[in-house]
Amino acid sequence: MPISKREMYEALQNKDSTYDRLFVVGVKTTGIFCRPTCPARKPKEENVEFFPSVREALSAGYRACKRCRPMEPNGAVPPWLRELIDMVNRDPGKRWTDADLRGMSIDPSRARRWFRTHYGMTFHAFHRARRLGRAFERIRSGSNQIMTAFDHGYESLSGFRDAFERAFGTTPGKSEAATCVVTTRFLTPLGPMIAGATEKGVCLLEFSDRRMLETQIKRLRKWLGYRFVPGNNDHLSRLNDQLEDYFAGTLKAFSIDMVIPGSEFQRAVWQSLQKIPYGCTWTYEQLARHIGKPNAQRAVGRANGDNRLAIVIPCHRVVRADGSLCGYGGGLWRKKHLLDLENSTSNR
Repeated sequence: MPISKREMYEALQNKDSTYDRLFVVGVKTTGIFCRPTCPARKPKEENVEFFPSVREALSAGYRACKRCRPMEPNGAVPPWLRELIDMVNRDPGKRWTDADLRGMSIDPSRARRWFRTHYGMTFHAFHRARRLGRAFERIRSGSNQIMTAFDHGYESLSGFRDAFERAFGTTPGKSEAATCVVTTRFLTPLGPMIAGATEKGVCLLEFSDRRMLETQIKRLRKWLGYRFVPGNNDHLSRLNDQLEDYFAGTLKAFSIDMVIPGSEFQRAVWQSLQKIPYGCTWTYEQLARHIGKPNAQRAVGRANGDNRLAIVIPCHRVVRADGSLCGYGGGLWRKKHLLDLENSTSNR
């Protein structure tokens, strides 16, 4: 259920970290937006309005608070949830119940809201998918099916096989010929991003609040024929390291393996985007000329918008002929931030 305004205001008054990242609050009298846990003096209820995301607060004209820094990823996993996530990582085979969460003083409905907000699924769905993803990797590396099933919390081999087949479209015994896209969530100065990779390379990097994210995932499923499960691999670890260097202004070109299925025209546009120098911009006309299609500016714009690897394939470096900003799926405020970052660090 959505959080009521009354509940959000009470959380703001109590500086309740349970609600961190579930909403931000705009203060009408100052034009500033904050986290629910901001240490600043709390405003009157009639002087605040609530937003589900940083993006919406910025779009409404508010600027970020310098005390609680709501645009930074610090504290994105609230303290009340950290122990649970640590325990899940240590013991992936444990089967969690709402009673287990209550035993840790965690309200199951709050955990459900947080995971839906940040992962698009409930905690229990996330944990089931994570268990199956780890089981998939173990079986592909040669582990015994029966031991894998019991190690990951399944009470019978038939139950494990049914769950495995629903998740991956194949039985455990045939998984050597199958693959999947493992997905994880990165924290960046511009908000959380969803990343995905196969065993061959990274195929997805999008801001988690982008409206096209679900469509992009559906298109990837169609192109690749793979299932998506929470997890991590070496490609995603390298991507995360390079993203941190990029936002620190010390990395100007990514060097990761990529999987970018698409039409011949789309791939030509995406390859050309990677030729735009760091700290520079091209117009749609320049991009169209670069691929030898000078009259295809609109089609180039569509392919630019279909890019599934934000930042890595720098579609943010494309602007209008007059230099103004337009057409960025992550929001023009993010596009401006990325270009400002690159302009300020291009001579380092």
